[in-house]
Amino acid sequence: MSEEHIRIERAGAIATIVLARPDKRNALTPAMLLRLRAIAEGLRDEPDIRAVVIRGEGAHFSVGADISQMGGEAPPTVHLRRTAEAGALLMRAIREIHQPVICAMQGIATGGATCIATACDFRLGTPGARIGYGEVKLGINLMWHALPLAIQTVGLSRAKTMVMTGDLFDAETMRDWGFFDRLVPETELAAEAEALAHKYAALPPIAVQMIKRSANAYAGALDQAVMHADADQWLLATRTADFREGVASFFEKRPPDFTGE
Repeated sequence: MSEEHIRIERAGAIATIVLARPDKRNALTPAMLLRLRAIAEGLRDEPDIRAVVIRGEGAHFSVGADISQMGGEAPPTVHLRRTAEAGALLMRAIREIHQPVICAMQGIATGGATCIATACDFRLGTPGARIGYGEVKLGINLMWHALPLAIQTVGLSRAKTMVMTGDLFDAETMRDWGFFDRLVPETELAAEAEALAHKYAALPPIAVQMIKRSANAYAGALDQAVMHADADQWLLATRTADFREGVASFFEKRPPDFTGE
């Protein structure tokens, strides 16, 4: 099923990864994360591919993790901790794609979807896009080793604003803050992303890919040392009353009443 919801298209030197679950606003399941990671890791071994595009099918890029799959009896903690690290492994795989990666975003992107976008090298958005990190509204921390990338993308104070409020921010704000490199009409988004991909694909691949690797290594030199425990923080947060209240209020479509318990 994950292969139906994540597909890869190749056209010459360009590979396009498509989130293809539009009926669920491209909500990400654990199987989809594994599929994305496998594709990202595989692209490193395709020298004929010189640029990559990630886009979402339908009205929205992605609403992030599929919250509807939460609930039920929790697995043993040792298993839960390993599954909680899946997002960070995906982020690493995207960051380590040798080729330049362009994210084309329309509609809503929140949570894990926004994390994925920050793991890319460049981001194009539409004027109607709305971007955020909604984890805090469920009473949990931002995972996936994504906090440093949020800070690197929009700056410290703005990253705190996004992650601590869980609000959605309009496209112009995201462009002004540096999240989007450029805004383009939705009807032109796919073509603009492809054109940018071709621009990078036409450049000398060895030099471009070395520059990308060095820039990422410099910007993220301390990321692993600082964020190694975010999965453990998540495990702690999911054992709080506020987490249970956050999930319950989401399903019941009502404002949460967080108590700090």
